Amino acid sequence: MIKIENVSKSFGNHLVLDGITATFERGKTNLIIGQSGSGKTVLTKICIGLFEPDNGVVTFDNRPFSNTKEKHKIDIRKEMGVLFQGGALFDSMNVEQNVMFPLNMFTDMSYEEKLERVNFCLNRVNLNGINKLSTSELSGGMMKRVAIARAISNSPKYLFCDEPNSGLDPITSELIDDLISEITEEYDMTTIINTHDINSVLKIGQTINFLYNGKLWWQGDNKSVLNADNKELNEFLFSTELMKRIKIEQYKL
Repeated sequence: MIKIENVSKSFGNHLVLDGITATFERGKTNLIIGQSGSGKTVLTKICIGLFEPDNGVVTFDNRPFSNTKEKHKIDIRKEMGVLFQGGALFDSMNVEQNVMFPLNMFTDMSYEEKLERVNFCLNRVNLNGINKLSTSELSGGMMKRVAIARAISNSPKYLFCDEPNSGLDPITSELIDDLISEITEEYDMTTIINTHDINSVLKIGQTINFLYNGKLWWQGDNKSVLNADNKELNEFLFSTELMKRIKIEQYKL
């Protein structure tokens, strides 16, 4: 479980986050949603430790993380897996080397043990036998799955996903959503997903935190989000023609 309490962050005179308090639950897919510029990426980076909050605290299972010594941060970072937007695989490494990278960084495992773990993770994302492929030989969906395999290679307690469906077609996006949801439950991880993908919100939003102008504007889940009495949330959700039609049909029922 990750808790953020009264977190604020400014850059110069611009207040990006204003007193955010939220709980991200273990074994669930916890979504942070909002328009571009709402503060969701900054909040995620604070949770990872790339930014320090000006005010407030971040704790991982009751262990302080924000504004602590670097050694303490490193210990908690070893328990994190991160799926970056676009996958962020290393072009100079093949698939096997990419997935093995966190194991080289954070463990004392032998090469044989690391290779066994790499093969296990690739098998878990349904990518057997591609160890020696270069990243240029992968499709967009395969790159995302390799990135997920890398993110879980170190058996993390906490998984952070930044726009995991960006650049993917709807069918592949749904497969990635399913995969993230499955491994979250399977490994009992605390998963935080930064997204503006409405399909993801409706499908895997077990907890949803909607940010608006740097404030936590609404909290709920995928069962309640479509019926929320929140003007700004509804404008965000029903900005496309398809979602507007869904809303109209919902009122007809």
